Amino acid sequence: MSVFALAVLIIAIALVFDYINGFHDAANSIATIVATRVLTPFQAVLWAAFFNFVAAFLFGTAVAKTVGKGFVDLGLVTPYVIMAGLMGAIVWDLITWWLGLPTSSSHALIGGYAGAAIARVGLLRGFAHSLEALNVSRTGEWPFTLKMIIGAPLIGMVSAYTLMVLVYWLFRHSTPSRMDKYFRKLQLVSAAAFSLAHGSNDAQKTMGVITGVLFTSHYLKSFEVPIWVILAAHSAIALGTLSGGWRIVHTMGGRLTRLKPRSGFCAETGAAASVLLSTYMGTPVSTTHAIAGAIAGVGSIQRMKAVRWGIATNIVWAWVLTIPAAATIAYFSYFALHFTIVK
Repeated sequence: MSVFALAVLIIAIALVFDYINGFHDAANSIATIVATRVLTPFQAVLWAAFFNFVAAFLFGTAVAKTVGKGFVDLGLVTPYVIMAGLMGAIVWDLITWWLGLPTSSSHALIGGYAGAAIARVGLLRGFAHSLEALNVSRTGEWPFTLKMIIGAPLIGMVSAYTLMVLVYWLFRHSTPSRMDKYFRKLQLVSAAAFSLAHGSNDAQKTMGVITGVLFTSHYLKSFEVPIWVILAAHSAIALGTLSGGWRIVHTMGGRLTRLKPRSGFCAETGAAASVLLSTYMGTPVSTTHAIAGAIAGVGSIQRMKAVRWGIATNIVWAWVLTIPAAATIAYFSYFALHFTIVK
């Protein structure tokens, strides 16, 4: 296969992943606004998809560069490493979507990328040196990313909980029905903000992968994201969001805790703030973790039993398994590619 054809194929696979990311993570943007019946499911996905795409024009590409260069030694990356990494992320996303588990597409991509790179180094240098593929030093992104598996949901939970306390204090003389009258409108704003945050962070991860393909194929002299890559990534994630992802919407919007417009507003706003801060810092973060933590936070303000902690525990286990599971799938995918195509 020619270098050009291989690059086109991998870019196409990357955009398929971005599309799957959109419908897998659609629940992040629309679960609360659907659960509170502010919008119908169809209206909600249109609203979210629009702001997913608009994010392309409002934020830079710092996250894309971090994903492309911060986790794996770029000198060891080949188009086949990227292809195997995408295969690991896509397979894991589809498995968790089928099970209705809101896992992180971001961590699936990072895990897949790492697993494929480890496999290549194992073949080149011996399996005792496999971990040399990863940027595990303090200057790499792994330490902070692993901390944020716990940090992101905690930040979302604390932010949303604090907002709920503030809302109850500000509206202490209002009835619940009057509060919800205001927050049904405000939730349109919070849902838009979270969709912007989702697009700003998640679409950039695919941009980083595509730019990595172009760089390793020598179509780019430096690791800079072209404008057409930005537009393609945001278009794919917006189309994916339009497709729904209703299994995960059901888990996030109804099974984890019961939501009202006021609590939906606080959950979306708290999670959006944490994700947008991460985007500003150029750090890939899980929007899934942020919103799940925020939903648990607003649910627990009434009483701890309002959150179905058994379901929350299943979700957390899925989070913990995402990076190693996607890495394992990508690891064996690279071997399959190596012995069937590369040779």
